[in-house]
Amino acid sequence: MRFVVTAVLMLAITGCANTGLRDLRGSGDGPDEFIINPAKPLETPESYAALPAPTPGANNITDPTPLQDGAIVVGGRRTSAAAAVPARDGAVVSHASRFGVTRGIRSQLASEDEDFRKRRGRLTQYRIVPVDRYNQVYKRQAIDPDRVATQYRRAGVPTPTAPPSN
Repeated sequence: MRFVVTAVLMLAITGCANTGLRDLRGSGDGPDEFIINPAKPLETPESYAALPAPTPGANNITDPTPLQDGAIVVGGRRTSAAAAVPARDGAVVSHASRFGVTRGIRSQLASEDEDFRKRRGRLTQYRIVPVDRYNQVYKRQAIDPDRVATQYRRAGVPTPTAPPSN
């Protein structure tokens, strides 16, 4: 009897885990908060008869540049992918591309990561209680910060922000 009570209590406690952003599964069919853009106030037209016919894919009269406005809200600036790199960002781009640039790297990495998660997660979908799927899938690729800090210290690299070794 004590075993059953302990098991039920453990299941109840582990069900309260908060995996947060590290849960790799979709959380539902709700809206994607990154698709929502700030909208400008609606305006009443001078004449409803003079309104243009709707054209799918064309700019909205009320909000002609929603993506640009959204980028500005989060502190950025939206430009064309084919636009030249601004002069102030030239040094950063040169440094980042010093070993070459792979075209389509984002889509390539996304598909490789998806394949990796499928291979590593074949049997991880069957669990009695919720688990942190991020740690499950990427456990072998995790870095032990204490071990790395020790390696850097032994090599003579200053590590002023690292906690002292125990």
